[in-house]
Amino acid sequence: MRSFISKSLVALAASLPLLVSAAPAIVPQSIAKRAEVDILVFKFADVLEQLESAFYEQALAKFKEEDFIAAGFSSAKIAIEQFVRIQKDEATHSVVLQSALRSFGQEPITGCKFNFAPALTDVATMAATARVVENVGVGAYLGGAALLTDPVLVTAAGSILTVEARHQSILNLLSGTGTAIPNAFDFALTPSEVLALAGPFFDGPCDLGIPANEVLQVTNTGPIGPGTKLTFSSAAIKGGADQQNLHCQMLVGGKGTSIPFPIDECVVPGDLNGPVAIFVTSDGQPLINNVRDRATTQLVAGPALAFIDIEPQTLGQLARAGAQVLSTSTISPGQASSILSAPAPTGTAGGAPPVVTLSPSANRETGPSDDGATTVNGWVIDGVPQV
Repeated sequence: MRSFISKSLVALAASLPLLVSAAPAIVPQSIAKRAEVDILVFKFADVLEQLESAFYEQALAKFKEEDFIAAGFSSAKIAIEQFVRIQKDEATHSVVLQSALRSFGQEPITGCKFNFAPALTDVATMAATARVVENVGVGAYLGGAALLTDPVLVTAAGSILTVEARHQSILNLLSGTGTAIPNAFDFALTPSEVLALAGPFFDGPCDLGIPANEVLQVTNTGPIGPGTKLTFSSAAIKGGADQQNLHCQMLVGGKGTSIPFPIDECVVPGDLNGPVAIFVTSDGQPLINNVRDRATTQLVAGPALAFIDIEPQTLGQLARAGAQVLSTSTISPGQASSILSAPAPTGTAGGAPPVVTLSPSANRETGPSDDGATTVNGWVIDGVPQV
């Protein structure tokens, strides 16, 4: 792939000095401008690849096999093997992009430093962050494709995009809760939106010539799913009366526009699955789901990226048994009483079924059993539990 890109760019590189220095009467300024944009996109993509490569390199240097087992991976080898492969791909992407830039007579940006400490506290946090990193990569290349003007460069970037999408699918499965291919479409991100997501990983200044959107953080703790009311933090959200006029916007692949909500009523709908880009805007006008027509004047902050995992797959749960979603069943108070009064099950050839136990001391007439296998819906009448 390296030779394909570098050879394809030789002819363009040879003509680049003429494009940027010739008189407008000979070479239209618009052509030179398009060449400058193409170079900027490749420089931006390279820095993103450097970030991704450094993230995986640091993660693999820090975590050992026992750390992956502790995080619930059924086999540390399976997980490490995939992370090593992804890291090599990202490093190769950076090498190729830098070679392409030099064939243009341009030097890549190599002075940026990265800090992943908050994302490398443990393997579970690292794996969750990796999903964000790869989804940002997919969105960045999709958005960059809209800016590139030369078909050769579009093809070159597209050949990287398809690999980033494969990484995304692998990491969705390694999460143990995600769907390998959650939607038939992905969403594109503008460079400013990419920097809002990747910017917090930069350690010090890194001038890419592109302004970043204000960073937005989803402050909910625990899993986010249908019915979750989202809360946010951003330097751009002042609170008070100003916040009452703000809206959250949920952008997902395959939908023509975002789904808007007043910011105080930002509840995840029940039909979302997979990555969701969340913005805060100054009005409720839905955002267009393409980078060319997406409005920017009403953007306050974002996006943040959340994963709504409502369709976990067996393959992923086999790889990450410790992260599998426990299936729950809702039973009536009468059924609960029957279960609680029944004798303990005896062993069988297939193994003993789980024992449902409820703590007698706590107010557990409604909620999960102690082992988490069953949800009991009880009644309380005049303060007396009716289970």
